[in-house]
Amino acid sequence: MKKRQRIKKNEEFQRVFKKGQSFANRQFVVYCFKKEEQSEFRIGLSVSKKIGNAVTRNRIKRYIRQSFLEMKQQLRNDMDYVIIARHQAATKDFHETKKSLQHVLRIARVLKKERQ
Repeated sequence: MKKRQRIKKNEEFQRVFKKGQSFANRQFVVYCFKKEEQSEFRIGLSVSKKIGNAVTRNRIKRYIRQSFLEMKQQLRNDMDYVIIARHQAATKDFHETKKSLQHVLRIARVLKKERQ
């Protein structure tokens, strides 16, 4: 992910938490906040220490970033997304992680359906 596509500052996270909407499934909670002036989406990741050691947490974050890169054509560009990983995300491989993220983003109505 490019630097301009990341949410890093606490104030930005708090704005998404307070003003955005949340959607969840068993593996992830996604907060979505619409920003009209934005030309490309930004994501912020939160993976608690309760989920596992550093290796596990970094793997989850890598999977989420790669999933968003692969889905970038389907995502709305005028949004900020904050993804919070839950315990069950630690047991999933990349494909299951991507499928779970697609599911929760469809619930949020920010992901266009894939064309077959």
